[in-house]
Amino acid sequence: MRITKWQPYSDLVNMYDRWNRIFGEDLLDESSKNGLMPSAWRPLTDIYETKEAYVFKIELPGFKKEDVKVEFSGETLILRGERKQEEETKNENCHRLERSYGMFERSFTIPKNVDAKKIDASLQDGILMLTIPKVEEAKTKAIPITVK
Repeated sequence: MRITKWQPYSDLVNMYDRWNRIFGEDLLDESSKNGLMPSAWRPLTDIYETKEAYVFKIELPGFKKEDVKVEFSGETLILRGERKQEEETKNENCHRLERSYGMFERSFTIPKNVDAKKIDASLQDGILMLTIPKVEEAKTKAIPITVK
């Protein structure tokens, strides 16, 4: 018999994460608020801000650049794509189906302080990396203090 340490909070964290994925963004993607249909699935996305830019890391394993479309209009960044099922699996041999297939669309509202002409997008190892640079005047500038 193996004795393992019980960690009650890890189960709660996993459950919280699952509920967040289901209900995390007002039940529907931003695109549905614009009158578009909600996505069947959404790629997981990390968003962070540096002094120079907003950075998006989107999980798209198995995608080619032709499978994804990125658009920027006004203050909205829109990602669209489709994951097609490679081949039909016969149910009698199938043990588990967890991967999501079909079309997705995600949209994000971006602050006005960006330079849309310099957006950089790269796809490497299943991660789509979008770098949206801030305009020069939006960057934080240090102001030197003089002692008199």
